[in-house]
Amino acid sequence: MTIASMKLQGASTRAIARVLARPASTVSRELRRNSCAELGYASDTATALQARRRRTARPMVKLDVSSVTWGVVLTLLSWKWSPQQIAATLRRVYPDEPQRHVSHETIYTAIYAQPRGELRRQLIACLRQGRSTRLPRSRGTDRRGQIPDMVSIHVRPPEIDDRVMPGHWEGDFIKGTGNKSSVGVLVERSSRLVLLARMEDATAAAALAGFTVKLNAIAAPLRQSLTYDQGKEMARHAELAANTGVRVYFCDPHSPWQRGTCENTNGLLRQYLPKGTDLSVYTQQELDAIADSLNTRPRATHNWRTPLEVFAQTLASSHKPSTSVH
Repeated sequence: MTIASMKLQGASTRAIARVLARPASTVSRELRRNSCAELGYASDTATALQARRRRTARPMVKLDVSSVTWGVVLTLLSWKWSPQQIAATLRRVYPDEPQRHVSHETIYTAIYAQPRGELRRQLIACLRQGRSTRLPRSRGTDRRGQIPDMVSIHVRPPEIDDRVMPGHWEGDFIKGTGNKSSVGVLVERSSRLVLLARMEDATAAAALAGFTVKLNAIAAPLRQSLTYDQGKEMARHAELAANTGVRVYFCDPHSPWQRGTCENTNGLLRQYLPKGTDLSVYTQQELDAIADSLNTRPRATHNWRTPLEVFAQTLASSHKPSTSVH
């Protein structure tokens, strides 16, 4: 609605972008994709065009409820065949028709994706175990061990996701040659300020000591939370929380995008700390100098201000007395 209204008033793309707090390229792309020759840009037309693109971008799934293959699967399930038997038979009967081939995992997914109701109950009853929910494929004991008392990223407050409030950090270890040396990385989510901690090794004790020193060097209002992956170096996260006052949240396994700021920073750090090198040769002073180099580089996301400038402004604001009236 805002784009359409401002466009009718003759506003420029950059003016619209400023009002929406979005990059001008995003607004330009929206106008280019969802305008029509007759009407220009209209909100209803734009919504319809976007919905049509999404539909055409997704090919019809093999086990769509209207497909012939789904009918065959339903029949064989009613005969008490297992999904593995069905998948193997489809490949054997239709060797030259790959569009009819589906894996047993696809069949299970289609069954459990059914909305709750009589059909779903009938389909699940055809399975030998007849469980109402699917057990994860990786069920069983993780032989690597588990970090005790982890708090999932999925219960993290939404203001952390939005990067509205400062003081929320992401952390990681970057490893040296043979995984025998490491450096701790801390990145503040809103300013992108980087802190590096020298580690004696890659143990939980080293992580506790290194991260405690670095986090306690930050003003208390600006150390609120730390988001980390499930690396075993964070096994002593409860002690870290007690020492520093930060709340520690853990990402899902194999989900680096949940710490995207830290992953991006790790890529920048590899310019200074290349893979396959011994990181133990760096002193804390040298690591601080590397962090300073990153923190004084202008960033497009900050309108070409540096992370240090943004963090310093945030720090100054946190020390101003409140003027609100209660």
